[in-house]
Amino acid sequence: MAPKLPIVDLRSDTVTRPTPAMRKAMADADVGDDVYGEDPTINRLEEEAAEMMGCEASLFMPSGTMGNQTALFVHCRPGSEVVVEARSHILNYEMAAMATISGLLPNAIYTEDGIMKAEEVLAAIRPDIYYYARTRLVALENTHNMAGGRVIPLEVQRDIQSVARDKGLALHLDGARIFNAAAFLGVPAREVAAGFDSVMFCLSKGLGAPVGSMLCGSAPFITEARRVRKMLGGGMRQAGVIAAAGRVALQEMVPRVAEDNDLARRLAEDLKGVPGLVIIVPPESNILILTVGRDWYGSEEPGEDSRAEGFVRRLRAHGVLALALDGVRVRMVTHFDLPENTVDRVMQAVASVGR
Repeated sequence: MAPKLPIVDLRSDTVTRPTPAMRKAMADADVGDDVYGEDPTINRLEEEAAEMMGCEASLFMPSGTMGNQTALFVHCRPGSEVVVEARSHILNYEMAAMATISGLLPNAIYTEDGIMKAEEVLAAIRPDIYYYARTRLVALENTHNMAGGRVIPLEVQRDIQSVARDKGLALHLDGARIFNAAAFLGVPAREVAAGFDSVMFCLSKGLGAPVGSMLCGSAPFITEARRVRKMLGGGMRQAGVIAAAGRVALQEMVPRVAEDNDLARRLAEDLKGVPGLVIIVPPESNILILTVGRDWYGSEEPGEDSRAEGFVRRLRAHGVLALALDGVRVRMVTHFDLPENTVDRVMQAVASVGR
């Protein structure tokens, strides 16, 4: 019997497993009580993360969502508005937490490519009139997940930052995949993070750590964020056992995320030649989103499934996993835990089940 091929799991870069180096670091970690500030491994991780982002301080968070929502809570007051792009993670995939936890309203700007422009942000800022909710913060997402992993150019960020500063607004960056953005732009991550009052990035996505995200900012901001983290139930004890994996992620995995970006581009190049499949935007990072047209099925419709669900279901039967976003869109995310022949495996699966 032929050996079973490994699964090609493209649903997300959160499916990665900790590397042997991470597992060893976790087993050997020096720990203490982090609520008392006494976990040496967490303290070192926070110092290293802050340095990489060009910030004074950082805070180890259980998740990116908690990191984002902690930042909004610290920066804003209940009854305020937050300017965000309409497909942003903060708005769509964090359980309305800005409203539930912080009493905030989103002021969502829809853009064709997922990248807000300074003039759009300026137009969205409320006039200082007593019966309007006061705009307090602008939040950007770089890379922009649901815009196909688009990378916001640095000059666009700078223009938006200038508008926000002129209007006295805070700035937060959801940099869950900031290292993928930095690799595409060919700059250190601290340049992508520059000019923001707070930056969140994930250790558990393309960097492969099993748990955790980092929230970075000024020392006073992080002091307040620590209090909010505790209020939200994020105070951890001997969490150095997971922070140790995060340290390995920063030291060993950051340099290789460009490989994930390259793999996504190569996969998109091959997929764009398949009739009925349309790549929404050429990948700039490790995310590609495609639409599944009716003609991909030939004369056969997917039955009870949507087109996207039918496409995903058929690929799964051939050992390739992807994520249906809605009725027609499918997302694939590349990461270090994929087999070397990923592109060939995907193309073989598509050829076997299509048309």
